[in-house]
Amino acid sequence: MYLPRLQLPGGAISILLLLDHVSAFYLPGVAPTSYSEGDTVPLNVNRLTPGISKDDTQLRSVFSYDYYHEDFNFCKPKDEPRHVSESLGSILFGDRIMTSSFELKMKKNETCKVLCESNVFAKPHVQFVNTRIRQNYKINWLIDGLPAGQRFEDVSTNAEILFRGFPLGSVTDGKSYLNNHYDIIVKYHEAGNGDTFRVVGVWVEASSRRNSKSQADGDAKCGNDNQGLVLDENEQTKVTYTYGVYWTKSSTAWATRWDSYLPILDAKIHWFSLVSSAIIVIFLCAMVAAILMRTLRKDIARYNRLDSFNLDDLSATNGDAEEGIQEDSGWKLVHGDVFRTPKNPLVLSVFLGNGSQLFVMTGTTLVFALFGFLSPSNRGSLGGAMILLYTIFGFIGGYVSARVYKTFGGESWKLNIVMTPVLIPGIVFATFFLLNFFVIFKGSSGAVPFTTMLVVVGIWFVISVPLSFAGSWIGFRHAVSCNFLDYPVVEDWSSDGFKMLISIKPIKPPVRVNQIPRQIPPSTSYLRPLPSMVLAGILPFGAIFVELFFIMQNMWLGKVYYMFGFLFICYGIMIMTCAAVTVLLVYFLLCSENYHWQWRAFATAGASAGYVFGNALLYWIGKLSFGSFTSGVLYIGYSALISFLFFILTGNISSLERNATVC
Repeated sequence: MYLPRLQLPGGAISILLLLDHVSAFYLPGVAPTSYSEGDTVPLNVNRLTPGISKDDTQLRSVFSYDYYHEDFNFCKPKDEPRHVSESLGSILFGDRIMTSSFELKMKKNETCKVLCESNVFAKPHVQFVNTRIRQNYKINWLIDGLPAGQRFEDVSTNAEILFRGFPLGSVTDGKSYLNNHYDIIVKYHEAGNGDTFRVVGVWVEASSRRNSKSQADGDAKCGNDNQGLVLDENEQTKVTYTYGVYWTKSSTAWATRWDSYLPILDAKIHWFSLVSSAIIVIFLCAMVAAILMRTLRKDIARYNRLDSFNLDDLSATNGDAEEGIQEDSGWKLVHGDVFRTPKNPLVLSVFLGNGSQLFVMTGTTLVFALFGFLSPSNRGSLGGAMILLYTIFGFIGGYVSARVYKTFGGESWKLNIVMTPVLIPGIVFATFFLLNFFVIFKGSSGAVPFTTMLVVVGIWFVISVPLSFAGSWIGFRHAVSCNFLDYPVVEDWSSDGFKMLISIKPIKPPVRVNQIPRQIPPSTSYLRPLPSMVLAGILPFGAIFVELFFIMQNMWLGKVYYMFGFLFICYGIMIMTCAAVTVLLVYFLLCSENYHWQWRAFATAGASAGYVFGNALLYWIGKLSFGSFTSGVLYIGYSALISFLFFILTGNISSLERNATVC
């Protein structure tokens, strides 16, 4: 075979020669760290979180605690622990990372080493620790950015699985045993020429040893794991913490070291859910297509023919037109009322503006996560990205709210501009701050510091609110004309001048609205507000039910959710389901001569939020067992807040889609 000779220009050759001097770059927070033999590998400690065990699958608390909480009596560094810098998302989600007194040297094994001298547990401390042991609390460490956890093996694939955190203690025969010895197993991978090494895996085997102690010659005695340490609640107990370090060579590359922490378990369940949801969407879309293709097209064609007749003369000579008019029924009778302004147009426009902001933020976050930009190694990146994107997309919220409010013919444009960035975020912040006081009352590390609250509020006022104002200004102004040259030059920037500039003149609907509202006949039972919401809301919820279960399980059990591919597909299916359900309901509603469809369309898909909240209650009954009132308040509060935001999100999807359908 003859291959033609490639003639490269001199510039291309120069670029290729320069590639030899180009080094790769990594995203912030995920760059590898290489260690030489004997170098110190940092071990940082994080909060203690509640979890489950093999013997107890019920989550019994939602509060996390600082590692150096005084009641735990953990060993502290000689120069006092220092806080490790964290991102905004990491702080909001409760991470409290600090330095420790553990000493890990690369490739240097330690069989038994004392962490610190004996700590004395007083009676109140013993009661606190024993309660946390019975609640299955887990210790969380970070070694070179990797969470230290427990090692398991997948029976079906024989793959190694690492779950974050390891138990604070165990319960046997009704007695609480404190784990005071830690065997730290670190896997490393050779990098470069074999003279540097990188950490690619960490797990901890914790055990309870009563006879651990520090000997006079400086050596340590780690005791026997067959004799556990029980903290006596009636007297003081001395505890000595010891640990061992074991380094093992691994073929795992640094780029894939998180694979063991992010296993895809029960993949068949995800695929079955996606296939089932896709079948429902296809069925709904087929129904919508049948309605639009057969019914609407025929009716619209008939109305176009009627436009050619002189409707002022309804004599017998024009029998076709008279017959066509007499045959009007259903949705054709309310064409003069379908664009009538709904009740509370200001609130509806604010909901739609914030819903659009949430919709774009959610989609953009999923796209970034799908392409791997929100790596779990960069702690808090997901939460930080959501806050940043929601703040930036305040412009979209203001624009949509202004456009919708102007379509409704609203006159309180100033109130609309102010309420759009204040109402929904204000409800969210007020609820979050109220729940945060419960967390502070319990002394939990999950309490957001006051300075962080000020930062969030500052971001909201400094960035989101001005962007929302700008979007509202353009939304009110853009509705007048698509040609910017048509706008008047305003020299008076008073209230009247600004009002003339943005022009709150309402957008004209496609048909004229009747002056006298048409009387609405009684509706059938399934078209009444509550039954229709119950029937229609279950379909969008069914599209995300499986992924919602896994998200809740990972969120409350402190695990990492990273199946964004499945979640992205479910999000798309949910959007199509909301659209199809809303088209059908609005069509049936108009066929029953009920033209109050704006709020009904918003509540149709938004009703799925009720199922989300109901699912949270069922999850509480089946998977949770709280022993305190504050834990229940916190769980119900956060579940209600998530359901409210889901109501705004899905209601916006259905409302924007039905606007396009009706128009």
